[in-house]
Amino acid sequence: MEESAYHKIAENPKFKELVSARTSFAWTLSLIMLAVYQAFILLVAYEPGFLAKPLWAGSTATIGIPIGIGVIIFAFIVTGIYVSRANSRFDDLTRELVQEVTK
Repeated sequence: MEESAYHKIAENPKFKELVSARTSFAWTLSLIMLAVYQAFILLVAYEPGFLAKPLWAGSTATIGIPIGIGVIIFAFIVTGIYVSRANSRFDDLTRELVQEVTK
């Protein structure tokens, strides 16, 4: 791709909208995931007794196991949300940008 094409894309308002929307959404989801993970780590650090409680009497499985699995599942959900947005809104903006630039 030639230098002028790069400048044409970089100066396009759709490109700026795409970069801004994608960056903002990625940071939002990252901060949400960070908060969930940090909450789990703080729970491990300050309430280990709570996490060590058995799920039911005589069980070797503790409350910490489903909470930890929940954090992992939440990470998959957050990833799915990002992929869904990327495959819809971000791809639409990219298509519009390509159509404008290639005219």
